[in-house]
Amino acid sequence: MPDSFFASSKPRKRKRADSTGGPPTHGKKFARKGPNTSRDTTKKHGGKLNGVQKTSKSHGRTADEELSDQTDEGEGGIDDMDLRADVDLDDHVSGEEDEDETPAEKRLRLAKLHLENVKMGLAEGEFDAAQIDKELISARLKQDVMEHSGKVHLFIADSFDFTQPPIAVLRTRGHRFSVTSAVASESGKFMFTAGKEGSIIKWDLSTGKKVSTFYKVRPTADVKGKGKGKASSDTDIKGHTDEVLSLALSGDGKLLASAGKDRRLGVWDTEKAEWIKGFSGHLGHKDTISNLAFRKGTNQLYSGSFDRTVKVYDLTPSVMGYVETLFGHQDHVLGLDALRGETCVTVGGRDKTARYWKIVDESQLVFRGGGRSRVREVLEGGLRGDDEGDDEDDDGVDQVSRSKGKEREKKFVEGSLECVAMIDETTFISGGDSGSICLWTTLKKKPVFTQAIAHGFHETQSSTEGLIRTPRWVTALASLRYSDIIASGSWDGDVRLWKLDAKLKSFSLVGTIPAPGVVNSLQLITLPRGTMEAASWTGAVAVDGKQSGRRPKVDPIMLIAGMGQELRFGRWLSVKGDGAVNGALVVALSPRTLI
Repeated sequence: MPDSFFASSKPRKRKRADSTGGPPTHGKKFARKGPNTSRDTTKKHGGKLNGVQKTSKSHGRTADEELSDQTDEGEGGIDDMDLRADVDLDDHVSGEEDEDETPAEKRLRLAKLHLENVKMGLAEGEFDAAQIDKELISARLKQDVMEHSGKVHLFIADSFDFTQPPIAVLRTRGHRFSVTSAVASESGKFMFTAGKEGSIIKWDLSTGKKVSTFYKVRPTADVKGKGKGKASSDTDIKGHTDEVLSLALSGDGKLLASAGKDRRLGVWDTEKAEWIKGFSGHLGHKDTISNLAFRKGTNQLYSGSFDRTVKVYDLTPSVMGYVETLFGHQDHVLGLDALRGETCVTVGGRDKTARYWKIVDESQLVFRGGGRSRVREVLEGGLRGDDEGDDEDDDGVDQVSRSKGKEREKKFVEGSLECVAMIDETTFISGGDSGSICLWTTLKKKPVFTQAIAHGFHETQSSTEGLIRTPRWVTALASLRYSDIIASGSWDGDVRLWKLDAKLKSFSLVGTIPAPGVVNSLQLITLPRGTMEAASWTGAVAVDGKQSGRRPKVDPIMLIAGMGQELRFGRWLSVKGDGAVNGALVVALSPRTLI
């Protein structure tokens, strides 16, 4: 439920429920006076009123009482009101809120209520006493506003020393084949991993041990006989029958969504470890489902598929159904991400486009990747001056040397966009097979900044061509939501951490984390305080703060990487040796700044 501080200033109209818990009593209305007057009701006898004068609107028609999400100061909640006092359940006079309260006064009243809620939260033990004394409530209110603004507001990269090797590292093993996806709950208590063998494993992050396993389901002969691809063949199957390629956890950690090569979208209850529902056939995709993402703070789910579509689902327990399908991509949807707003970002493989979807408006913004080319320059307004100028430029570099450099650059023109990650509601990054990471904003159609060859070169010895060097693909991207920290992965043996500048115009490398093998998925989350101390494998990090008697200025963060010996979507690359295993890599990063 949204915070009252950010509730709309326009009150919502709704019927009052019967005091006995039954359905709303239609036709029976209650009169309400101003915020500082007592409530009173009247009973009509023969067209007359007893006790008080009848109130009515200027246009002469009655309406239901308008109720805001919060009550006035000094009053209890709606459940605490004695609606039955001096009331006969006959015809009653309709009323409305105090007409003298201006919008500005109402916003002030709601702000005061939110301030009281913050004080109550602090007093109920949400923070310790020392922290209550040090932290100002105004800073807490400012943080709430920034979180709902949808903009980058956590500039915390300088609080971490990424150049030092991580102290707390957890490696899990339990899959026979490559891990395609690894996601942890926002509480930092548990994690789910999926493998190419078709199984899903739940891990306890406090101990690093396996909790439960959802195994691959083998259809019976009766189910197979009904025909492949038919919806009726999937009704009795409670699980996946092929490789699981993507996982997504809801914000509250109660729902797990999974999908893969069997074209089924599965919904699981994480607490009971039970299958809830599967979507396939006319409610699902017609090809491999490649990516899943929950909208932050909701049960709205987005899914991308090889059938070139994006589907929207509402997994609220009372609904649990399909919503709509988004069309636009001309190739496989290989990457997808979403944040708090009703938007999502996808990349379409070899159509070389990133698309920003506005779900409510049913529209999309198209961003074309792939780098510069001579044809594109002609189509978008002609060649640049240095392409058709003299043989020598102002900097003294002759045209022949420049052309050789361009030939070298053309070898690494991006042919496919593989992954994407949102930084805030209007900024995102993408990576592809050219090894470049591009920074985009919805205000421009071209990348704001491009980091070329982000993970170095992959060298192959050829008997005819000799040594061939090609850039390593960017196989996974992640960002710490609404912050200046992003992470990228490939198969060079490291996960690279990057820092955004304050103006969101570029980013630079600030550290690496050893990760042997192929990085198939990445996730960055902020850990609640106390989570690291409770985990047995992060003891070294927790002791640092305890020995000094001080606490970190910012919350610690956790990096979760799904590792494997093969790429997520294929087997054309195999990375063995040097410690490459099929499992998950969990790294806890503690800030160096203490207060």
